[in-house]
Amino acid sequence: MRLCFRSFLLVMLAVMILAGCTDEETEVSSKDNEGSGNQVTLTVYSTVSNEAEQNAVKKVVNDFEKENPHIRINLNLPGQDYESQLRIRMAANDLPDLFDTHGWAKNRYGEYTMDLRDMDWVEHLDPTLEQIFIDEKGKVYAYPLNQAMDGLTYNKQILEDYNIEVPETFEEFMQSLETIKEKSDGEIAPFWFDGSTTTSFGQYYDQFATPLLITHPDHDYRDELLNGTFDWEPYTFLSEKLLEMHEKDLLNIDVLTARTYEQNQLIAQGKIAFVMRTVPINVIKELNPDIELGVMPVPAIHQGDSPSWIGGERHTLAIWKDTPHPEEAKAFLDFLSRPENVKAVAEGTSLSAGLTNAKADIYYQPYFDKYKDIVVEPYFDRIYLPNGMWKPMGMSGQELLSGALSPKGVTQKMKSEYLRLFEQAGFD
Repeated sequence: MRLCFRSFLLVMLAVMILAGCTDEETEVSSKDNEGSGNQVTLTVYSTVSNEAEQNAVKKVVNDFEKENPHIRINLNLPGQDYESQLRIRMAANDLPDLFDTHGWAKNRYGEYTMDLRDMDWVEHLDPTLEQIFIDEKGKVYAYPLNQAMDGLTYNKQILEDYNIEVPETFEEFMQSLETIKEKSDGEIAPFWFDGSTTTSFGQYYDQFATPLLITHPDHDYRDELLNGTFDWEPYTFLSEKLLEMHEKDLLNIDVLTARTYEQNQLIAQGKIAFVMRTVPINVIKELNPDIELGVMPVPAIHQGDSPSWIGGERHTLAIWKDTPHPEEAKAFLDFLSRPENVKAVAEGTSLSAGLTNAKADIYYQPYFDKYKDIVVEPYFDRIYLPNGMWKPMGMSGQELLSGALSPKGVTQKMKSEYLRLFEQAGFD
C-alpha cells in the first residue's frame, strides 16, 4: 500500500514538473511571436498561366522579398480554377490582399478594390487603359502588369509562300483561308480552333462582335446592348460564317476534339495558318527556332470600316479594400512599377507594358508599332454583355458545329441568356 502511495506521489510530482515546463515554454513561445510581429504575409492571386509568365512574376516576387525581408508573398496561381475560387472568396467577403481582376476591374470586382489614385505610378498609366481602370469619379481600380492587344496570330511564312496579303476585311480573310486550303492540298489548317474547350469559340464570337456591332457608325448597337433592347438578329452573321468555314473545310478537321496543348506543336510544325489569339512565342520558338509569326488586328466586317485591336487589361493586381496590410500591399505595387520591373514582367508575358515609364522588348512589338494607329477596342463581353455570358457564348460554337444548333438557333440562345442575365444583374 505504501509503495502505491509513493508511486502516486512520484507521478503527481512529474505532472507538476511537466506542467511547469509547459507554462514556461508557452511564455517563451508567446514572447517569440511578439518579437516577430513585424513579419507580414501578403496573399496574392494571379491568372498568369504559362511557364514563362509564371517565371516572370515569381522573379519579381523573389526580388521584392529580398529587398523587403519583413514581407512574404504567398503567390497563388490556380489556373482554370481562378475564377471559381475568387467567386467563393467574394461571397465570403474574404479576398486575397492582392488579386488579378483579369478583365473585370470595374464591373465584377470594383466594389471590393481599394482606390489607388494616390499612388505615384498612376501618372504613368498608358492612356489606352484609362477608360478601363479609372472611373468618372477618378477611382483607380487596379495596377496593370501588362496590356492586351488581341487579334489573330498568323504564320508569316505560309502567307508569303502563297502570296497572301494580311487581310484587312472579313471577306479578304475568308479568301485567304480558301487559298491556303487549295494551295496546301489540305496539309495546313487555314483557321485552327481547340474546340474541345469553349475558349477559342468564345474568342471568335467576342472579338468579331466588335466590328460587327460596334465600330461602324451604321451598325453601332452599343446603346441597345447596354439598355437591354438589342434584338440580336445581326449577330447571326458570325455563326453563318463559322459554319461556312466548317462546311468548306477551312477549319481543322478535328475542330470539336482538338485540345489546347496541341496548338503550339502544330504551329511550330507549320501546320496552322491562323489562330484566334496571341500565342506564346517563347514556347513555340523553343520547338522551332526558325518559325516566324505575325499578329494582326481583327478584320473589318462592314464596308468602309477599319480593322480593330481588341484589348484592355490582361494581367493586373488590385488591392482588396479590407486588406489588413494596405501599406505593405502598396509597397509591392510600388516595387512592380519601377521601370526595370515593368519591363521584365511585360517581356516575360510577351505583352506590352501597362505603364509608359518603360518599353518592353517583345517579339510582337514590331506588329504593334506597325498598327499603332489602329484603335484598341475593349473586349465586347466586358462592356456590352452581362456577367455570365462568356460560357454560353463559347458553348454555342460547339453546338453550332456539332449540328445541335443552327446559326439562328445560336442567336436565339444568346438572346435568351442575355435577357435572363441582364434582368438578373443588369448594368450599373
